[in-house]
Amino acid sequence: MKRLLSILGLLLIPVLAAQLAFAAGFFKVGEKAPAFTLTAITGETVGLDSYKGKIVVLGLFHICDPCMMQGTTLQKVSEMTKGKEVAVLGVNSSGNGKKEVGEFLASFPVKVTYPYLLDPGKVTDKLYGGGKFIPNVYVIDQQGVIRWQRVGNMDLAGAEVIVAEVEKLLAAGNRM
Repeated sequence: MKRLLSILGLLLIPVLAAQLAFAAGFFKVGEKAPAFTLTAITGETVGLDSYKGKIVVLGLFHICDPCMMQGTTLQKVSEMTKGKEVAVLGVNSSGNGKKEVGEFLASFPVKVTYPYLLDPGKVTDKLYGGGKFIPNVYVIDQQGVIRWQRVGNMDLAGAEVIVAEVEKLLAAGNRM
């Protein structure tokens, strides 16, 4: 039995490595972030391009526990960067409706105050290659270029890690 488990484990390693490489290959640091315009759960229209000149922390989520954890972390990021040239955005990229997303947000352990966008056509899921690898968090610089990312729930990013990436960009922006 131990031998069988060892063999299965060895066979799974390349499969898992290939999936992680595939997920990491969606967008690379240094590429322009794909633009989108969606409607927030509160009703206003929000486009990624409208945040040029600001650092954007973008979270792509479905309705799942890892997404709730990462979405809660983004609320902390929003609070930690308040008053700075930083925008935090959450997107339900799986096409869920307003009622479902509203119920999901109501179940968070914190109140989400950053714009949370609905994506009924799964536009961002297609643009950013989400799907199986959720949640996704991107830090996008003032010119709209992806400077940092975490794809999938195997390594959820903590607020301090995300804010450290934001602070690097803020410091670099001040030298321009």
